[in-house]
Amino acid sequence: MKIRAGYEIAYECPVPTPMILTLSVHHSRVGDLVYTDRPVFDPPLPANTYHDSFGNFCHVIEAPAGRLAMRAAFEIVDSGIADTYAPDAPQHPLGDLPVDTLLFLLGSRYCETDRMVSVAWERFGHLPKGWGLVQAICDFVHDHIAFDYGCASPQKTAFDAFTQRRGVCRDYAHLAITFCRCMNIPARYCTGYLGDIGVPVDPAPMDFSAWFEVYLGDRWYTFDARHNHPRIGRILMARGRDATDVALVTSFGPSTLASFCVTTFEA
Repeated sequence: MKIRAGYEIAYECPVPTPMILTLSVHHSRVGDLVYTDRPVFDPPLPANTYHDSFGNFCHVIEAPAGRLAMRAAFEIVDSGIADTYAPDAPQHPLGDLPVDTLLFLLGSRYCETDRMVSVAWERFGHLPKGWGLVQAICDFVHDHIAFDYGCASPQKTAFDAFTQRRGVCRDYAHLAITFCRCMNIPARYCTGYLGDIGVPVDPAPMDFSAWFEVYLGDRWYTFDARHNHPRIGRILMARGRDATDVALVTSFGPSTLASFCVTTFEA
């Protein structure tokens, strides 16, 4: 199947403002692109593109004073296969984990393992390790948090989402990641496109989506605590410890989001 996706975003800046953008399709999906996914700026300006320490494409720009519009539109080939279901995938003892997964056991800006470890072990410590444990965590988070765009906040952490019980997709991901790490399962944050493919169309405006991956057996697997069932057509943009590492736009100065539109649909 083919999927068309893209965005149109605009910022207002009172003064020239450096920014780092993490808005491009992840390098692992570049080979699936029908045509290149690169940001276009209005007014035109140069971008220094690099790979960060997590392998994500990033673009360094200096937004001019006034309005800056950025957009991209692309088509990508997708398998049309839903997220992998592997109920027999085992959990490794910590000493057997690949060393490059160990970073994803540690607490991070939005995933405060130190504040949640007691809760995690009280709720999940009696369960068998492995896939079923991760699914139990997703089931709990899915039922515990009510989705509410009005409760979105860049300051909200996993602990906040747990206590407030309302949030958006990033809050579901942060809380599930935190519980997984507390239970010694490497978990990393993902952001990207997820259209209404194979599910009823959501009338709400489209947005980027957040989900997470865990390391079980010999590979990383996708889980999604917000939707809590396998989905078709995920287009990964970036991975990291939490939303800090994959922020769509990191502004090094004053800026105001002026417009925001995301599209993704089966071509």
